[in-house]
Amino acid sequence: MLYGWGSNFSRWRERNLDLSDTQIIERTLGGEPEAFNVLVRRWERHIYGLTLRMLGRDEEAQDATQETFIAAYRNLSKFRGDAKFSSWIYRIALNICNTKLRGRNKFMLSIEEERETHGFELAADDYDLSSNIQQEQITLHVRRALQGLPAEMRQIIIMKEYEGLKFNEIAEILGIPLSTVKTRMYTGLTELKKRLAHLREAV
Repeated sequence: MLYGWGSNFSRWRERNLDLSDTQIIERTLGGEPEAFNVLVRRWERHIYGLTLRMLGRDEEAQDATQETFIAAYRNLSKFRGDAKFSSWIYRIALNICNTKLRGRNKFMLSIEEERETHGFELAADDYDLSSNIQQEQITLHVRRALQGLPAEMRQIIIMKEYEGLKFNEIAEILGIPLSTVKTRMYTGLTELKKRLAHLREAV
């Protein structure tokens, strides 16, 4: 996901890989727009992982990731140096995801509905499934269960469990009290465990 500076970017990247995010932003705003692609390369995997788990659809996650970096580039002059770039861009990505989620006319399926609609249970032993196929099914079921959580809980679980952020970092990104982050985290995990309880019986 590059912005079209070609060989100029390659030469710039080779010389400036060790710069901090803040230094790269200063270079970008100072008249070196190709510098921004270093930030894209540095953070796009994290942002894509976040958007995919928030939205649950690969194509939509790719679009959200691109929109995130475009929005970040256009608003780079508004970036405050007292905050981490990672916190700032995660916030942009989450805002884009939440906008897309609000645009969906989608209801939350119950566990029973998911079993009927998507074949939520693991296949019977008669099928002699290999362990890797079972693991793929488990991964799919976890993703579906995660999608069933309210976005305010889902985004915290994703940032904490998948992105490895600390509670205080999540609080900064979302602009909410630390206590609220912890409450949503534990409430979300409790609900997630309920949704996945049947897997312990099936595996």
